[in-house]
Amino acid sequence: MATPEIPQKAPMPVDIEEGRKYFWCSCGKSKRQPFCDGSHEGTDFLPMSYTAEKTRTLYFCACKHTKGAPLCDGSHNALD
Repeated sequence: MATPEIPQKAPMPVDIEEGRKYFWCSCGKSKRQPFCDGSHEGTDFLPMSYTAEKTRTLYFCACKHTKGAPLCDGSHNALD
């Protein structure tokens, strides 16, 4: 299995809007972190769709190692 790039080792706060669909970058190559810009083309990675249940601030994973994708679960604390 391919290993994603790590854009940063801290979550990214994002103000999301109820009902809106977001596409989280899983490869780490996107220039629009934490969201997909199509940079995964030609890799084994695909973006993950997330639909906001309500308007609020959420913390999206930026290290790409979360087990709770697309949201941060603290996995960045164990990375070298």
